[in-house]
Amino acid sequence: MKNIIFVDDDMDILTGLKRMFRPMRHEWKMSFASSGKEALELMDGEPMDVIVSDMRMPEMNGAQLLMAVKEKWPQTVRIILSGHSDQELILRSVEIAHRYLAKPCDGDVMREAVERGCSLRNMLHNPELESIVSGLESLPSLPHLYTEIIDVLKSPDPSIKKIGEIVEQDIGMTTKILQLVNSAFFGLPRHVASPTQAITLLGIDVVKSLVFAIQVFSQFDAKLLHELHFEKVWSHSVNVGNLARMLAMEAHADSVCADQAYLAGIIHDVGKLILAINLRDQYAGAIHNAVEKNVPLFMVERDALGTTHAEVGAYLLGLWGMPDAIVEAVAYHHAPLEARVKYFVPLTAVHVGNLYEHYNHNIPEEIPAEAGWDEPYLQSLDDLDSAKWLADCRAKIKEVSDDEA
Repeated sequence: MKNIIFVDDDMDILTGLKRMFRPMRHEWKMSFASSGKEALELMDGEPMDVIVSDMRMPEMNGAQLLMAVKEKWPQTVRIILSGHSDQELILRSVEIAHRYLAKPCDGDVMREAVERGCSLRNMLHNPELESIVSGLESLPSLPHLYTEIIDVLKSPDPSIKKIGEIVEQDIGMTTKILQLVNSAFFGLPRHVASPTQAITLLGIDVVKSLVFAIQVFSQFDAKLLHELHFEKVWSHSVNVGNLARMLAMEAHADSVCADQAYLAGIIHDVGKLILAINLRDQYAGAIHNAVEKNVPLFMVERDALGTTHAEVGAYLLGLWGMPDAIVEAVAYHHAPLEARVKYFVPLTAVHVGNLYEHYNHNIPEEIPAEAGWDEPYLQSLDDLDSAKWLADCRAKIKEVSDDEA
């Protein structure tokens, strides 16, 4: 039974929510509060799996309430529900909330948000990590990219194109910007997967507010960056994104799939950042063991932490409302057969692109299974002649590499 609390100072709305979700009473234990103070008192007695709060309430607004919940119960999934458009308040709430839903909200949309938040918890079997990931507001950036975006934004005439190019090189910036632009606050008809398009839609003023007022970006610790060789993670991720998009196009996937493959490729290793920052010594040890034993890092992570960077990253992205196809690609990029999909999806491109990139584009005819290659998965896809596709991809990659040389 999942514990859900709804908070709104409008009793008519609370009554409507009770009526709307009455069919869920056998799966959800629901509480209803008419103020932030009442919600916190109820949670003191019984912590909640999910809180859904209105934004504008007297005495304590939704952003303040969710900040208090984040500090005391970081593992609680935090959802804002609002019909107002106070930009600064919304931006601050997006920083604190995992999801932003606009009023009036369709019951199925809200149910999906609540259920997704709860089901994602099954992905992690480590309470410490669950609290760490649920409490994250942003992810750090490479120091030189952070400095670059600050300098561009401080210039007299900031270039949206230049800002987009910087963001596209950084895992943390890409993830946070796309979380924001795809929130219900902007009400876009389709998911935006391009950082440059996201910057264009947000506009310079909003980006400046995010960087200088909200301080949604931060720098990765330079010492940690050097110790764990994390600059390689960034360059690897950008390369995987480019490869995944090309692989999707070679499979004649549609533009949405190709865009999602690109984004998933860029952020597929986001879990490594989370683990390195929050479990520094343990993760440094895992990296050392993987190198010493010459085995994939995700296998060592499983033994040492009970989970992998893929699952940790997918948990965060799911909480932040990324599309299922992207969460799926991140979660299963080392074990695609576990996703139980029977057709080409962004996961397919990321799984192959990740391994191709690890071989520095010098792809052997057969990648060994111990490297994480999942041949049975590729052969199981109903809409793909995997042997021909892989041959075409190798030829394309060689062609691009020869042109660059």
